[in-house]
Amino acid sequence: MTIHIQTPLLQSLSVGRQLPAKVWLKMEAMQPCGSFKARGVGYACTEYVNRGATSFVSSSGGNAGLAVAYSGRKLGVPVTVVVPTSTKKTAINLIEQEGATVIVKGDIWLQAHEHALSLSNDKAIYIHPFDNPLLWTGHASLIDEVAEQAIKPDLIVLSVGGGGLLCGVIQGLQNNQWEDVPVLCVETQGADCLAQSFNSGVHITLDAIDSVATSLGATEIADQAFAHLAKPNIYSHVVSDKAAVDSCLKFVEDHRVIVEPACGASLAAVYEGCELIQDKKNILVIVCGGVGASVEQLTRWGREL
Repeated sequence: MTIHIQTPLLQSLSVGRQLPAKVWLKMEAMQPCGSFKARGVGYACTEYVNRGATSFVSSSGGNAGLAVAYSGRKLGVPVTVVVPTSTKKTAINLIEQEGATVIVKGDIWLQAHEHALSLSNDKAIYIHPFDNPLLWTGHASLIDEVAEQAIKPDLIVLSVGGGGLLCGVIQGLQNNQWEDVPVLCVETQGADCLAQSFNSGVHITLDAIDSVATSLGATEIADQAFAHLAKPNIYSHVVSDKAAVDSCLKFVEDHRVIVEPACGASLAAVYEGCELIQDKKNILVIVCGGVGASVEQLTRWGREL
């Protein structure tokens, strides 16, 4: 059983209107639970059920928690999602709509994470939001689908929070002998733990997250993601919250799809035409999606920023 769906790969004349390159959008926002998380989380949950798991525990009030809840419903396995007090009611409602039990515990994600771990055992499996090799194997299927359409990009643009998508994409590139394809990792200011690690050569942990792109809100990237930064074709780029939000609003106009600022970050790198993309011919943007925004919220952020 496959939890995720094969998503469209679209050429965007609007996102790439100022570039000589063709811009291709991998539309992960069209996954049933709204984000690319369906791939890795769905694959991991399926594997754990095959190994005897009888329930799942998650610690994310965002896209990962929703993906675990969705996967559990599809697999017929009960799910408990622990969220911090900062989690929006709309996110809790979406998770509960999938049939999961939500527990509110702690003021920050780390406290919810620790409580979720205490609820897990060898049958009640904890699904980490980004740091698990099974997740990366699932996310790698995204690149498999692009390769099947015989479109080899000369740059991949993606957003980075904890680095799970990055690890999956690199694994997918390796699986398809595309290791020569460079990857541009985009974050927002205030949630830029990868950029700070990339620039310093030290695995940085942020003191706090100061960005509206809360889905990029890991205070440090996974160890494997940090190890990938040593590769010669991995690059880092940081955009402002305003650029990310403005890009979300542009994307609604251009493609009639709502994404959250975490996804808007990678779109902003292309809309703004950052330096690394200027000489490219085929740019693949992973439209990672996310359910943490509405047009009303994006418009309000846009005014405030």
